[in-house]
Amino acid sequence: MIDTGDTAFMIICAALVCLMTPGLAFFYGGLVNSKNVLTIMMQSFISMGIVTIIWFMIGFSLAFGPDINGLIGGFKYVFLNNVGMTPNPAYGKSIPFVTYFSYQEMFAIITPALITGAFADRVNFKSYLVFLVFWSFLIYVPLAHWVWGGGFLQQLGVVDFAGGIVVHASAGMAALASVFFVGSRKTTNKIELAPHNITHVALGTALLWFGWFGFNAGGALGANGLAAIAFANTDISASVAMVTWLIIDWIKNGKPSFVGALTGSVAGLATITPAAGYVRPWAALLIGLCAGIICYSAIQLKSRLHWDDALDVWGCHGVGGMLGTILLGVFAVRSVNGVSGLIEGNIHQFLLQLGATVFAGAYAFGVTFLILKCVNHFLPVRVSEAEELSGLDEATYKEEAYRL
Repeated sequence: MIDTGDTAFMIICAALVCLMTPGLAFFYGGLVNSKNVLTIMMQSFISMGIVTIIWFMIGFSLAFGPDINGLIGGFKYVFLNNVGMTPNPAYGKSIPFVTYFSYQEMFAIITPALITGAFADRVNFKSYLVFLVFWSFLIYVPLAHWVWGGGFLQQLGVVDFAGGIVVHASAGMAALASVFFVGSRKTTNKIELAPHNITHVALGTALLWFGWFGFNAGGALGANGLAAIAFANTDISASVAMVTWLIIDWIKNGKPSFVGALTGSVAGLATITPAAGYVRPWAALLIGLCAGIICYSAIQLKSRLHWDDALDVWGCHGVGGMLGTILLGVFAVRSVNGVSGLIEGNIHQFLLQLGATVFAGAYAFGVTFLILKCVNHFLPVRVSEAEELSGLDEATYKEEAYRL
């Protein structure tokens, strides 16, 4: 039976997650130089259009349709056939099934958009569009089915409240694969590599943080106590990670960094995501602390290894999502959502979370690399050196973000 309160809550959560993609566009747009800002913002916005069409036509059905051998969903829900105003008990007993479709659609949109920060300033737009389609079909859709749609990982008992594996680990490891395939940017000019508009980064962070409450609390599929816990855990982890990152930066560099603090908050948000509906707030504090320390260390490691992950997608989302999924296996308590972790003596759940994290990360990395290799056979993934040095906004769109 439909509950109007739960339905209204989930519609708002879907809208909040939708807002995160424009938020990501501002976050990434502020971090790149001014001659590439339109390009990276377009990469986020166009995902809203293309992935929505994919999700409506067949993506949702393959992810959440009747399970076929634990690997993929069937064709029952293509073009939203059999997806209407009545609930599907498997995906929310008190909300219309079409509301669940809309909520999940927003996750499918933002996930590939996250990857774009890794290869900022150097990827052909046509190739990106092809990559976007294949990545959605070959990585996002299967992972969503395996973890949330009745697939083999869910059957084994793996849990992921709001996308530590499906969204952040997959996007982060895909980002790392793209860095290895595409290569480093040509310029080493520190001015060109620096953020061109930190106020845009702050605006993007604000929109992401605001939207993340829907991202995580919506995992409860209703306006209930579980949603309230997830909401509180989200804010606590982000706040602790932000302060932790700020302190580390301050000690290391002698000055606090606004961009560092903002980056830390995003790392805390990504890390709490899989665990938000399984842990107590005190554990969210520890998860935020771990996010601040470990994600910061991952970015330092990336720099030492000269991986040109331009906007630290792997360090924040990849490492954060994987870390949070593993820590779920440590801090989950049965009293929150029926799952216990290592802290309650359940080593089996911990090992499940660890194994699923390794498997999903390896799958996303390997298949992403293969997709890029195939796309590059038909369309060059990387722009020419001349286009890269002159700026992609002018080369691709004949537009510029700022006119004097």
